[in-house]
Amino acid sequence: MKRCGLVVLFVLSGIATSFAQDSLNVTMVKSLYSHWTYPDKVVTSGNYVYVVSGILGLRIVDASDPENPIEVGYFDPGYAEDVALSGEFAYVVGGYTNSLWVVDVSDPVIPQLVGSCALSSSAAAVAVSGDYAFTVGGDNGGFQVIDVADPEDPVAMGYCSTPDHSYSVAASGSYAYVASWAEGLRMIDAMDPTNPVEVGVYETPDFALDVKVSGNYAYVGEGYGFRVVNVANPASPFSVGYCNTPNCAYGVTVSDGFAYVADYSAGLRVVDITDPANPVEVGYYDTPGYAYDVAVSGNYAFLADYDYLWIFDVANPASPENVAHYNGLYTFGVTVAGSYAYVAAYDAGLRVVNVAYPPSSREVGHYDTPGYALAVAASGDYAYVADGDEGLRVVDVANPESPTETGHYDTPGYACAVAASGSFVYVADGDSGLRILNVEDPESPIAAGCYYSPGFANGVALSGDYAYVGCGMAGLRVVNISNPEIPIEAGYCVLPHWAAGVAVSGDYAYVADDFAGLRVVNIANPETPVEVGHYDTPGWAYGVAVSGNYVFVADGDAGIRVVDVTDPSNPIEVGHYVGYSYVGVNIAYGVAVSGNYAFLADWYYFEIFDCSQAMPVSGSGRLQPPMTYSLMSAYPNPFNAATTLSYQVAAGGRVQLVIYDLLGRQVGTLVDRSLSPGSYSVTWHAGNLASGVYFCRLQAGDFPAVRKMVLMK
Repeated sequence: MKRCGLVVLFVLSGIATSFAQDSLNVTMVKSLYSHWTYPDKVVTSGNYVYVVSGILGLRIVDASDPENPIEVGYFDPGYAEDVALSGEFAYVVGGYTNSLWVVDVSDPVIPQLVGSCALSSSAAAVAVSGDYAFTVGGDNGGFQVIDVADPEDPVAMGYCSTPDHSYSVAASGSYAYVASWAEGLRMIDAMDPTNPVEVGVYETPDFALDVKVSGNYAYVGEGYGFRVVNVANPASPFSVGYCNTPNCAYGVTVSDGFAYVADYSAGLRVVDITDPANPVEVGYYDTPGYAYDVAVSGNYAFLADYDYLWIFDVANPASPENVAHYNGLYTFGVTVAGSYAYVAAYDAGLRVVNVAYPPSSREVGHYDTPGYALAVAASGDYAYVADGDEGLRVVDVANPESPTETGHYDTPGYACAVAASGSFVYVADGDSGLRILNVEDPESPIAAGCYYSPGFANGVALSGDYAYVGCGMAGLRVVNISNPEIPIEAGYCVLPHWAAGVAVSGDYAYVADDFAGLRVVNIANPETPVEVGHYDTPGWAYGVAVSGNYVFVADGDAGIRVVDVTDPSNPIEVGHYVGYSYVGVNIAYGVAVSGNYAFLADWYYFEIFDCSQAMPVSGSGRLQPPMTYSLMSAYPNPFNAATTLSYQVAAGGRVQLVIYDLLGRQVGTLVDRSLSPGSYSVTWHAGNLASGVYFCRLQAGDFPAVRKMVLMK
């Protein structure tokens, strides 16, 4: 039995139609390793690659080491369709939101929104030339000029119509070039930004899908080919050369005499354009997905191909060599030691993240273990990775930027969890129980002892002479390890469901018990551990950490839950954060705590949260629930694309927060579940809805409330 097989089941559940986050007294300050969906636009600047991935927004990847790319920052406007770069700014548009966002990327690790502009129509593509940005409107057409001389205050200037299905725009000087599918290539003179005018048309024989401009030529990706168009006189463009490609040329870029074509199911095609009249394909790489866009920087090409960013060495354009492909990471476990978080990233091994200042956290090193990294413990200069079928991996992290495996031990079971103390490491090894290894010589770990648990060992914590093992349906087992070579069960406590993660503080063990939530066990007498309290979390509790009077639960599809255990017999939730990915909610597996920050391995992401509001330092230590129900006005209101709704719940019970249009039709559900007393907020992303009046209705017990909202695009 492999408990981690549950991953597949839960990943497929909870598909969401509205993307929102649900939080109470917990604020996300950083998210890394997003697992992308359909990246379809890519641009480069220096060592960084900017990837547009629909509902995941703009993702920023450090490719300074092209063989080991890593995401370092992101900007999430709700939905993004294209990005253009100019100087220290990224200009982002989203097809459903009628907005241009200006993002300061001078520090790509912490991109900052500095300005935005409402557009008169939707925008599917953007280009920048000098002080102006040009957008085109996708399905509905439309070309717009925006003055971005002051990035903090972009101003819409002029507009002219373009055919429907205009999905790409390029800029050169005061001219814009628009690829308009069946309507070919359109040339627009924006010399007067308040009055842009179409001055020329080239009717491409096939769909015009993408366009780039260099010198006197426009390079056009067509339905089944690549075309060179002379635009020296934009009023009289004409074709000078053509190269057939195997499929649809959705993306094109030009660099040093070569055109690089993202050719849908035919991958990357490289075309020699030194003679514009005779473009010739000289190389290709047939990727397994669907290539939508391509960018080039130096000797490397970056291809947005279905779920992946593919990276190619094109020093020899005739023979592109794939050096890496990147799609974000899955995360399963985490521990924090000093200024570093060590993340067990499933099939991507061990990742080392500098968290000295959490909002600007970034990966500094990694080691790709041979198995599936499920958990990690750190002690001194070493990280110990529970690597599934590959047992325990010992990784030297004395230099966090260059972690190196120094030794390993192939445990007989499935290494699910790990804890370290002194010269010994304790591995929760699934059906093989608790394996105790001597790591005095890190290069040659040796077996020291074994406790054959009655259940599936998938969690372990240490305190004094005892190990506390989460043993699935066999509950919590307390093992005397005063002699690690002869571990002996001292006591046990049967729990309602499936004991997984364990944390210990003082006289109490805190057990993540799957669908039975958090269980509090008094272990003052290790021979007779007794459950004294519990909190039934809304998800399925898998990981747990403790700091002072607060317990942090990785609660599966219910995110992170912060529970006050000042009174162990009456745990009370005082904070939570539930995030959503493109398939629905994320899946929280592992959690660690340092100071006011919680670090969550959330399957699709590694996330860092500021929990200070949930952890008061004075008074009784407990947050007081509100005495009344209320639904506050949305902010902002009117709004464009997204607004936040705050509400209070006076008593525990089922709460519904539902959105209706002016005709009374339900268009979205933001909340529908049982909540504890407290103050909550949720963000509604309405980018896929038309402008107009909408109503939010709160139903909490017998309390109803309605608020009016105005969506303006």
